[in-house]
Amino acid sequence: MNNILEISYLIASVTFILGLKMLGKPETARKGNLIAAGGMTLAIIATIFLYENNEGIRLGNYLWIFGGIIIGSIAGTIAARRVQMTAMPQMVSLFNGLGALCVAIISFLEYFHSYQFAAPVFNVKFLIILAGLVIGSVSFSGSMIAYGKLEGKIKDFHFPFNQVLNILILLVILVLLAIPVFGANHSLNILYAITILSLLYGLTFVFPIGGADMPVVISLLNSFTGIAAALGGFLYDNQVMLTGGILVGSSGTILTILMCKAMNRSLANVIVGSWKSQGGPSSAHKEVKGSIKEISVSDTAVLLAYSKSVVIVPGYGLAVAQAQHVTKELEALLEEKGVEVKYAIHPVAGRMPGHMNVLLAEADVPYDKLYEMEQINPEFVKTDVVLILGANDVVNPAALTDPSSPIYGMPILEVINAKNIIVNKRSMSAGYAGIDNELFYNDKTKMLFGDSKKILSELVSEVKGL
Repeated sequence: MNNILEISYLIASVTFILGLKMLGKPETARKGNLIAAGGMTLAIIATIFLYENNEGIRLGNYLWIFGGIIIGSIAGTIAARRVQMTAMPQMVSLFNGLGALCVAIISFLEYFHSYQFAAPVFNVKFLIILAGLVIGSVSFSGSMIAYGKLEGKIKDFHFPFNQVLNILILLVILVLLAIPVFGANHSLNILYAITILSLLYGLTFVFPIGGADMPVVISLLNSFTGIAAALGGFLYDNQVMLTGGILVGSSGTILTILMCKAMNRSLANVIVGSWKSQGGPSSAHKEVKGSIKEISVSDTAVLLAYSKSVVIVPGYGLAVAQAQHVTKELEALLEEKGVEVKYAIHPVAGRMPGHMNVLLAEADVPYDKLYEMEQINPEFVKTDVVLILGANDVVNPAALTDPSSPIYGMPILEVINAKNIIVNKRSMSAGYAGIDNELFYNDKTKMLFGDSKKILSELVSEVKGL
């Protein structure tokens, strides 16, 4: 039985790796997700029915096990089906936090069963239990705060001397960890203190970080959960748990680095929350002076229909309005009139890497029409019209020209180089960075105010009549 179990774990590990590889391309992502999910299902079923401990005793408790699986599956299915694409980042944060909580509970229970009444010990298993408890607790509480912020239920909260407080909490945690590690005491009171302080650190770590940095923080916390899961794999000598944890931890770390690079910010800069101090929403960043020019739907339709090339820049406003399908309809109409239409995708557009790609895939937008920032930026100078749908900071030229701007140096879509720029927004409100967008006041820019879905529907009707 153990041999069959090991083979099942090996197959599951291969499906994880294969599935992650397939997630790298939009056309294979869905299949890759299903393959990895199939591997996880195999690992779970094999563990339930084939696992035996050293005494040859199997798990049992099938009623509790399958009861938990059924309840969790129903809750997860309902949540996943109901969630809007705009709320996907907070859904990821919520699921990640629950995974981290599981790891923390496992570590706590393993400590309770193995070491509460044991003689002082110092070994790898003991260290793994404590590390899993700390990392899992930090990731759980931090993920819950990140979820609340993205959901709009929790506001940024800055503690006095927040960085000093974080350092002090970490130092106390390390001191408390040293007590059981070096055999002085195995009291559960110390374990309670470590758990509470780890949960507190997750709160104080995430609370001050601004909303613009939340996707980066979620990715970082996701990597923490992966590391904690990998520690669980070491703890139980479970290859599939180890493989899954390593993949989540490493991919989360890489994604965090890529997102920081896309925002031209270091990870340390994000963690200490210096966006606010450098000029975020509450700073004295200079206001952009100038006047804006509005354009009507009918004039926009004429400009688009008689252009040779149009680039559509989707942003969070498009996602909120659920306007991807009508965007696709407008694209089809323009192409019937001989207009070349492309989509420009910024790495962090929509508050999460890949967010816009998935959203547009729902509307059957061909993958070969989606251009990443490095591909499309040289094309803007030859573009007749750029149609910006709810994007803000990712097209702000201050990132290229204003050293005092908090987004200075951040790679952006260089739409400023296009011949005509049309910006669809509900209002003149600032983006995630909390600053005015110089693009809106540019001579080539015209503002088209209104809900993206409503405006695009009107554009479709106007273009059909030309």
